[in-house]
Amino acid sequence: MTAGHQQGRVLQQLHRLPYRVGETVMVGAIDRELDRNHSHASQVGAERFVLHGGLVPKVNHSCEPNCGIRLNSSGAHDYVARAPIAAGHEITFDYAMRNYSVEYFAARCRCGSHHCRGRITGWRDLPARRKADYDGFVAPYLIEIDDQAHTAPAARRDHRR
Repeated sequence: MTAGHQQGRVLQQLHRLPYRVGETVMVGAIDRELDRNHSHASQVGAERFVLHGGLVPKVNHSCEPNCGIRLNSSGAHDYVARAPIAAGHEITFDYAMRNYSVEYFAARCRCGSHHCRGRITGWRDLPARRKADYDGFVAPYLIEIDDQAHTAPAARRDHRR
């Protein structure tokens, strides 16, 4: 068992209450700003990365997560139930719900879900179907970055005409 999964087990023990869809499971707080993206960074804007404090960094990735992301008033990530969560179940989220690109994890994902993608990816690399499944549970700046990435090539083509 990896250190991350052991930490996830600790979180599992802490969550003794059930959660309904849409309920806030964990409130995020920003510990400090970072100058770049890395394995422990959370993206909170198009070019802004932070470290979260408290237990938020201990939540494990899953390709079939029971939580999604909602930005709170401080700009940190709150975890929100996107499926009913029984008391004592591990809290998980997809790292792609917060970071546009993820390039620093091992080649193989170990989440074990039936919908495992085989590797941890960022929002940029998610299939359209998965992005649609996450509607309402992802950081809004990811959709904005995606929209800009898809309109920029068309604008460049139109400009060359």
